[in-house]
Amino acid sequence: MAGDEKQFEDLDAKRLGGWIDGNTQIAGPLESAEKFPGGQSNPTYRITCAGQRYVLRRKPFGKILPSAHAVEREFRLISALHPLGLPVAQPFALCQDEEVIGSPFYIMAMVEGRVFWDGALPDCAKEERAPIYHALVDTLAQLHAVDPEQAGLGDYGAPGNYFERQVGRWTKQYRASQTDDLPAVEQLIEFLPGTVPAQERTSIIHGDYRIDNLIYAPDAPDVRAILDWELSTLGDPLADFTYLAMNWALPRTRNNAQIGGLDLHELGIPSLEEITRRYCTATGRSSVPDMNWYFAYNLFRLVGILQGIKKRIIDGNASSKDAQAKAAMVEPLAAAALDFAKKAGA
Repeated sequence: MAGDEKQFEDLDAKRLGGWIDGNTQIAGPLESAEKFPGGQSNPTYRITCAGQRYVLRRKPFGKILPSAHAVEREFRLISALHPLGLPVAQPFALCQDEEVIGSPFYIMAMVEGRVFWDGALPDCAKEERAPIYHALVDTLAQLHAVDPEQAGLGDYGAPGNYFERQVGRWTKQYRASQTDDLPAVEQLIEFLPGTVPAQERTSIIHGDYRIDNLIYAPDAPDVRAILDWELSTLGDPLADFTYLAMNWALPRTRNNAQIGGLDLHELGIPSLEEITRRYCTATGRSSVPDMNWYFAYNLFRLVGILQGIKKRIIDGNASSKDAQAKAAMVEPLAAAALDFAKKAGA
């Protein structure tokens, strides 16, 4: 095996290289592993074997919440979607033996292309922006059109109302990692369960669908891969669409996916009304319901996720350098969620 231990950061190079040689069709030797910056869910690495690049995604080391960081589910999902032509990275192998590197992990293809971290697309020409956003919406509609049963994913999520079980799940996750008493969160926990909207459809949903979780082709508005499937399940497709729509509804405070308050017409970016019409046309809907309840729910779920990060900081096993900044967002996001809940009747 080439290289020294510095090339492998927090991975055991000898064990990992041996596992790859014995359990995959990937040609060795393992030469390096470099952790991608950012990301708070499952630590992700670019690994090189015999000059070819791949991606390794693992659970965090140490104690984690039940049902969180389920790389096994991610691997199962992309293994089902890849043969159907959905834009996901080609999966290679799953390792559930924690003895290899200290946690379960899987390896997939490295997809080359562009990631747009800033929803305003400042590095793109005006005429490029609408096609990029159209592809964003069309790819989501393509995912929601997949029949879970035909894809072999009929049991990928629990039956019943998705939002009802998710409100319960994120309430439990929040309680399991709670570090403070936040009145806004308590009001949301009281309001959301009793006002859950009816569910009309069931689809495979991504759970964190936004422009910076996609890889686009280097020179075209084509989506090559959807990333970060940790929160995927079966449920109401409006969960994904309204989560995406929040990027239009929330005011822009920094260079991220949020585009609320920007002059979208001047930028050449479709309005929320335009992307809603496009999604409805692609999925055979006449309209979508009032989104305030969904925005409140989605922000409440983010509160649960970020509270988990805050707890991992305290426990000493947060996975990225920006963990402190993300943890600090818990309280303002809870306040924003409550504002939307009040618009929905709270």
